[in-house]
Amino acid sequence: MAFWQVRALLGGALVMAGAAAQAQSLPDFTGIVEKNAPAVVHVEAKTNGSSRSKGRSGPDSGGQDDQQELLRRFFGMPGMPPGMPPGMPAPSPDQTSLGSGFIISPDGYVLTNDHVVDDADEVKIRLQDRRTFTAKVVGKDPQYDIALLKIDGSALPTVTIGDSRSVRRGQWALAIGSPFGLDATVTHGIISAVGRNLGSGDQPYTSFIQTDVPINRGNSGGPLFNLQGQVIGINSQIYSTSGGYQGLSFSIPIDVAMNVVQQIKDKGYVSRGMLGVTVQPVDPFVKNLDLPDANGALVAQVTPGSGADKAGIRQGDVILSFNGTPVTQSADLPPLVGIIRPGSIAKVEILRDHKKQAVEVKVGELPRDKNALAQAGDAGQSASGSAAALGLAVQDIDASSRTELGLKAGEGVVVSRVTGRAAAGAGLQAGDIVLMVNQKRVGSVAAFREATQGIKPGDTAMLLVRRDDTTRFMGITVPQDR
Repeated sequence: MAFWQVRALLGGALVMAGAAAQAQSLPDFTGIVEKNAPAVVHVEAKTNGSSRSKGRSGPDSGGQDDQQELLRRFFGMPGMPPGMPPGMPAPSPDQTSLGSGFIISPDGYVLTNDHVVDDADEVKIRLQDRRTFTAKVVGKDPQYDIALLKIDGSALPTVTIGDSRSVRRGQWALAIGSPFGLDATVTHGIISAVGRNLGSGDQPYTSFIQTDVPINRGNSGGPLFNLQGQVIGINSQIYSTSGGYQGLSFSIPIDVAMNVVQQIKDKGYVSRGMLGVTVQPVDPFVKNLDLPDANGALVAQVTPGSGADKAGIRQGDVILSFNGTPVTQSADLPPLVGIIRPGSIAKVEILRDHKKQAVEVKVGELPRDKNALAQAGDAGQSASGSAAALGLAVQDIDASSRTELGLKAGEGVVVSRVTGRAAAGAGLQAGDIVLMVNQKRVGSVAAFREATQGIKPGDTAMLLVRRDDTTRFMGITVPQDR
């Protein structure tokens, strides 16, 4: 055999050996997919055209700043596929959004994004084995963009929940979902960043996991896995100038999502901690304040009577850390505070007059917005037997607000939203204070729910309502057609 032939054979062998070694060093995702794909579901949320919310950021949102315009929460729209030819008839006002989700318990609890099922009149869940279920929205939280659904079933396939706090940049990640309605599609990439805060205008209480995993329309609400086959996040948004995937995807940490799940199950809504300060970036004022660097969050306002106020935090202070976690920019603070249980004591490090100080703050509860309440309470509870029967959403009144309103401790709840025709017809408005329901005094959301527990369609509830300086009884007759 000639020398050149021997060299060629050796060269070929080395190339093959190198390729084999490289293949062995790359992860094999097949086991993760085979184990978990049966628990990843396809979500269809049908919405009447007149009721779809326009307030959520999405592919059609407008009137926001450049960064907001680039952040996309995606769901697919049947009947409007990519590249739809000109001349096609306009879609019906009724819309069906497509998304993904995953089963977290054998009895049928399903996690997805709030924006996938937002304002939906009907939600359908399809499993990989083609079984289809009608899902109930147990509760949802727009701030975290999490929705908890329930389907009737037993011994259903489930995913394994991981620990998103252990996620590190550079680790492999895998997504399973239904982009453009294509069920059980698998994509992969790496963790690009952790603790990514997108600013006050978009989920300010969430520190995202950033990846380069391809995410597209219909992937929203699907799981993000690590190499151990554990869910570490819920795929929620992409960063895009074109409307399609461009290498930047954002997932909600699973630890945050499971905290939301537990709160919804326990009390029907999600509470967040509140420090009682308004903060802004330090960067423009480094020279004015004679600071060594631009790290921290500048306190612009302190809410009177809040935990921060009582702890002595002032305007002009710079918050450097919260419970031992450094605050490098103002956007870092809301997620750190929001995840803390109201009533807890937090250690806050501040910089004042070039001196660092440590103060202890009793964390308050952030007022819940009108969409943060669970839509139907516990999965086993009928809507007619809950506070929702009256067509009212109410929330607790904090101590400082009670003082301003001249209310006693444990007196009244505030109407955050009027959701029913009968309540609106009776004249109830957001901001009204409900003091009694059917002669029972109510001083908390729990007391309000207890007082309305037995109200059925056709019943008339008598509410003692205070508005401004006037207190009077108002009657709400629950419609028969609920």
